[in-house]
Amino acid sequence: MNPKIYITHIFCCLVLMLSSSLTNAIDELSVHDLHVNFLLYPDNVFLNGYLADVQIQQTPGRNEPFQFVEISQKKPFFGWKISSSKENTFQAAYQVIVNKENEVTWDSGKVASDNSSNIYYQGRTLEASSIYSWKVKIWDVDGNESDFSTSQYFKTGAILKDYATSKYPLQKTDYFPSTLEYLKKENIFFADFGKDAFGRLRLSLHSKDNNKVITVNVGESITNGRINKSPPGTIRFSSYSLKLKRGWNTYSITIKPDQLNISSSSILMPAHIGEVTPFRYVEIENYPEQINKEQIIRETVNYPFDDMDSDFSSSDDVLNQVWELSKYSIKATSFTGMYIDGDRERVPYEADTLINQLGQYSISNELGLPRYSHEFLVRKATWPTEWIMQSILIAWNDYLYTGNKQSLENFYENLKNKSLISLADKDGLLNTKKNNMTNALMLSVNAQWPIGDLVDWPQPSDTHKIGETDGFVFSEKNAVINAYHYKAISLLKEIAKVLGQKDDYDIFSQRQELVKKGYRKLFFNPSTGLYVDGIGTQHSSLHTNMFALAFGLVPDSDKEKVLGFIRSRGMACSVYGAQFLLEAIYDANDSTYGKQLLTKTDNRSWYNMIKLGSTITMEAWDNEFKANLDWNHAWGAAPANIIARKIMGIEPLEPGFKKIRIKPQPADLKYARMKHPSIRGDIYVAFENKSPNKFVLNISIPGNTSAKVYLPKLSGENRAYQNGNEIKGVLDGSFISIDNVGSGSHTFEVTH
Repeated sequence: MNPKIYITHIFCCLVLMLSSSLTNAIDELSVHDLHVNFLLYPDNVFLNGYLADVQIQQTPGRNEPFQFVEISQKKPFFGWKISSSKENTFQAAYQVIVNKENEVTWDSGKVASDNSSNIYYQGRTLEASSIYSWKVKIWDVDGNESDFSTSQYFKTGAILKDYATSKYPLQKTDYFPSTLEYLKKENIFFADFGKDAFGRLRLSLHSKDNNKVITVNVGESITNGRINKSPPGTIRFSSYSLKLKRGWNTYSITIKPDQLNISSSSILMPAHIGEVTPFRYVEIENYPEQINKEQIIRETVNYPFDDMDSDFSSSDDVLNQVWELSKYSIKATSFTGMYIDGDRERVPYEADTLINQLGQYSISNELGLPRYSHEFLVRKATWPTEWIMQSILIAWNDYLYTGNKQSLENFYENLKNKSLISLADKDGLLNTKKNNMTNALMLSVNAQWPIGDLVDWPQPSDTHKIGETDGFVFSEKNAVINAYHYKAISLLKEIAKVLGQKDDYDIFSQRQELVKKGYRKLFFNPSTGLYVDGIGTQHSSLHTNMFALAFGLVPDSDKEKVLGFIRSRGMACSVYGAQFLLEAIYDANDSTYGKQLLTKTDNRSWYNMIKLGSTITMEAWDNEFKANLDWNHAWGAAPANIIARKIMGIEPLEPGFKKIRIKPQPADLKYARMKHPSIRGDIYVAFENKSPNKFVLNISIPGNTSAKVYLPKLSGENRAYQNGNEIKGVLDGSFISIDNVGSGSHTFEVTH
């Protein structure tokens, strides 16, 4: 088949799948995917990490060490998703009924509201350690009434509080090896599970005698067809001596804890899960009998995750592989039930949480884990100056993607402190000299360690001669720190508005303008058109300019100069810095360069991680850039959110996806498609790019939402169509925008 015809055929099939997936032959208005405190499955019952075969309402009186989701908030909040065969379906009213056994504890009655999420319980006081059920029905704006949904159950916690974030217990899933071979010369069975994962090893083995000793090796990397027993950095390898008993027995390999990741700052594994280690490969040495795959089981541990929540494919195979690597990284590194920095320390940091959070929103319906991780760090901040301010960015993302402001309300005063406004001089800029980093400041932001500027990591040192800061020159007034301060103040202004804090809104509005003016005055070099790293230096680094661009400090008149400099520096930042580099590039609409960075294949690329053999994103681009790197660090998974938010252009325009922005930036992609989860339902976007003559965009958006759609302008005169009808649209830079697109499936075209 002609390749062009084949691509078109594939695209058409994807579009048909897209449309049919949303409607799915639904003939009537209905509600589905009920959730309590963001959790879709609050009624799940676990037994030692495995899903149990018992319903939650059947567990009272059972003598089993079950694990449950616990809803510990006195007034939990409910939500649901809406399906209808009609386009432009909007909810007009709802009715929620909550029961304890057969007794109604709350009947909301018919409430005129378009809210389909964040509906707070208003009934009789909930009892602790009790099981409740609830159901809902809705009316649409045309007066159509749905049936009541299937009832969903949930269990309250032992202690109920005014505010408490809920999450799932950790889950175990058993996997057999993908391949198993016998290395006769070495008398070794070599098993490959296909992907690295955190877990434990269980072996079912037979022995004719007692006390036969075999060796079991587990590791993340291989060399010359064997597990690498001396891997670099913090790539894991461990070996265990196993004394067999006569007959058939199942052995659980007890993982040796690493002293660094069981420190006082580390997140420890719960007792019912046990200690874990990351591994992909297993070797069994000197076992005298045959082994099949079913005798070797990896008890894989992660936070509950539905692989079918999201999907992406495109005409670029490297981009597809990078997406899969990044998506899997978010899942695999959730093994502690919180966002952490990887296996070496297992410590939560704001930077890891920010990138994990945005990735999770792009690939998963699970919204509890991002909030839980964020709120942990609000209470226990880490040491980098700018990472403390990242809590404000994370808090705003939480509100945008959930539409729920309760976390903002509960932590508002602490978030204000985290702007570090107390370090500001009269020009509005932060002065981070050491004697300003007082104990009182640490206490006000809940910092655990002395505070200091970071910019990127690692910094140049005796062990890391180059570092990842592009030669950044540190000074008391640091351009990167102050770019973060500007962003933090900008978002605090929006948070104050959401919370009705008018005085604070006015203060932050004035402060935002003061900081912007001061930033330009102090850091802009008019002779180069670039931003310098700080006071007392004329050096301009990639970091200073990419953060200024990403956080809205570069006026339109200077953007091309700054972009040109950014392009000249390449990927002169770490995998963490790449998040903000790509944000800056795509927000400046340079999708061509953005895609080049995402798909490049040198040693500073995501594809390099794949070439090296890692199946989870690494802590650094390559071993040469960080001597103690690990192979399981999700702060390297920026493409999970960049592909969703920037290439496919899917972001909440109004909190909780009440309104969706769809703004694809295809660059040279011939086609791409994505299924994207949201609190209101799945969003489907697919495009076919025949630039410079034609661009076709197919979208399906869930009920009770609308969208603002952007079509990339083609060269010359453009004509735009929606569902076959010509429309005018609005010229918006290099895009044509169409506002107030209703729910359902739509086809847009722009032609030249």
